[in-house]
Amino acid sequence: MAESEAEIARLMRLHRQQTGRVLTIGTVESATAGRICDRLTGIPGSSEYFAGSLVAYSDHLKVALLGVQRATIDSHGAVSEQTAIEMAEGGRRLLGVDVCVSDTGVAGPGGSSPGKPVGLFYFALAAEDTCLAEMRVFTGDRSENKQAAADKALDMLVKYLTTQVGR
Repeated sequence: MAESEAEIARLMRLHRQQTGRVLTIGTVESATAGRICDRLTGIPGSSEYFAGSLVAYSDHLKVALLGVQRATIDSHGAVSEQTAIEMAEGGRRLLGVDVCVSDTGVAGPGGSSPGKPVGLFYFALAAEDTCLAEMRVFTGDRSENKQAAADKALDMLVKYLTTQVGR
């Protein structure tokens, strides 16, 4: 059991104890292609708080299912902070969850473009009270970049839940 996933499970139990309510989580993934979801569901009991995930690898699915604006992709690109935010917000609505984490990036080895190198990822977290976004550039191979991105997304979720639930 990895550290972030275990901490998420602990925070979810604590939230339920404090409020009597289950906080629900969903993910919308592009470049990580389900790794975040896989890690969250690797924890026994995660079905209590994890609702589901959508892998929206293509721009078409980002627009058609998540409501990402075509203009956002045209102006900023599929790999952008703006797209990650719209993915998280759309995923929160589509999945009907309290918190949704998204990622979009260039895993490599190809796919880079001017200003968007291999290893560039954007992450977003949408909740009722906030929407956060972060950017990271990883320097590994395709698999390592995807793993590092999943780590970062889970870390982002831990940090958010810690502010909501506390220690």
